[in-house]
Amino acid sequence: MISLAGRDILHSWAKYVYTGIGLGLLIGVTLSMAGIYRGMVDDAQVLLKNSGADIWVVQQDTLGPYAEPSSLRDDAYRTVLGLPGVAQASNVTYLTMQVQRAGQDVRVMVVGFESDQPGQPLYLSQGRFITRSHYEAIADIKTGFKLGERIQIRRHQYTVVGLTRRMVSSGGDPMLFIPLKDAQEAQFKKDNEAILNERARSAANPAFNRPGAPGVLDAVQDLQTTSHNVNAILVRVSDGWRATEVAHNIRRWKHLQAYTLPQMEEILVAKLIATSARQIGLFLIILAVVSAAIVSFIIYTMTLGKIRELAVLKLIGTTNRTIAGMILQESLGLGAIGFVIGKITATLWAPYFPKYVLLLNSDAILGFLAVMAVCALASVMAIRAALKVDPATAIGG
Repeated sequence: MISLAGRDILHSWAKYVYTGIGLGLLIGVTLSMAGIYRGMVDDAQVLLKNSGADIWVVQQDTLGPYAEPSSLRDDAYRTVLGLPGVAQASNVTYLTMQVQRAGQDVRVMVVGFESDQPGQPLYLSQGRFITRSHYEAIADIKTGFKLGERIQIRRHQYTVVGLTRRMVSSGGDPMLFIPLKDAQEAQFKKDNEAILNERARSAANPAFNRPGAPGVLDAVQDLQTTSHNVNAILVRVSDGWRATEVAHNIRRWKHLQAYTLPQMEEILVAKLIATSARQIGLFLIILAVVSAAIVSFIIYTMTLGKIRELAVLKLIGTTNRTIAGMILQESLGLGAIGFVIGKITATLWAPYFPKYVLLLNSDAILGFLAVMAVCALASVMAIRAALKVDPATAIGG
C-alpha cells in the first residue's frame, strides 16, 4: 500500500507539491489567526499583570477603566487607603491617543501614574525611571521611540528617559507612561478657546457673577480650568488579606465598583474581545472548509486521472481496502506537507503583524490533528469514485 501511494505521488509530484504549498499557506493563515486570538488574550493578561494591582477601583456601575469609561475624583484614593487590608492605593489614568513623532502619528495608550506606586512600569529594558514631576516619559519599545527623543503630547513636549517592553493595552497599542498630573491635563483639560468660552458663559451667569461676591466667579473659573479626575484607583492588598474581601468592603462602604484580578481578566477576555474572538472563530471555520474543498478537489482529480491504473489494480486482484488506503495516504501526506509549510510560514511572518501573535505548541498539535481529520474526510469522495471503477475498463479502454 505504501509503495502504491508513493509511486502514484511520484507520477504527478509537481501537482502534489504545489497543492501542498497552497494548502500550507492556508494552514499558515489559520495558525496565524489562532495566534492572533491568543495574542489578544495575552495582551489583556499582560496589561493587568504589569499594573501591579490586586484590585481595580472604578466608577460605580461601570466596567472601567479598560472596557468602559470611568471617572473618579483624585482624592478618593485617600478613603480607599484608609480601609483595612489596603497596603497601597494610587490614582491612574488611561488615554488612547495619537502622538506626534517626526511628523507622523503613533497610536499609543498614555498612562498617567504616580512614582513608586501601582501603575508604574515593573521594569525597564533601557534608561531610567521618571524622576521629575513633569515632562518626562517612559515608552514601550514597540512605539519606536528612542532614549532622549522628544515627543509632543497635546500642548507639551516630553523627553523619553526610559524604555520598557511588552507594556501594551488590551487592544495591542504600546503604552507611554507620563506623570499623573501631566496625564490629567492631557486627558481632561480643555483647549484655550473652550476655556475662554466657558469663562464667558460663567461670567454671564448671575448665579456665579453676583455683585459683591467676586470670589465666586474666580472659584468657578478655576474649577473649569483644572482637572481633579482620574480613571481608576489601583490597590495592593496587605499580606494576610484576600482581595475578594477587600473589594467587597470597597463596594460596600465607598460606593465604588471594585474588581479583583480574576474579575478584570473575565471582563477583558469574555467581554472586551468576545466579538473579535467570534469573528476569528468564524474565519477559522471558513478556512477549514476551503482547505477541505481544495484537498478533496485535488485528490478527486488525481483519482479520475488514473481510472485505467485503478482498473488494472482491481483486475490483478488488489482489494478495495488497499486502493482506499492508497488514496487516504495520499490525502494525509498532502495534509502533512501542508501543515509543515504552514507552521514554518506562520512562524516566519508572525513578528511582522501589527499585533502580537502568540503561537502555542498546544494549538499546533490541535491544528495538526484537525488537518489530518479534514484531509481524511476530504478523501472520501475520491475513495468512492475509485471503488466504483469497473475492472473491465482496463481491457476495454
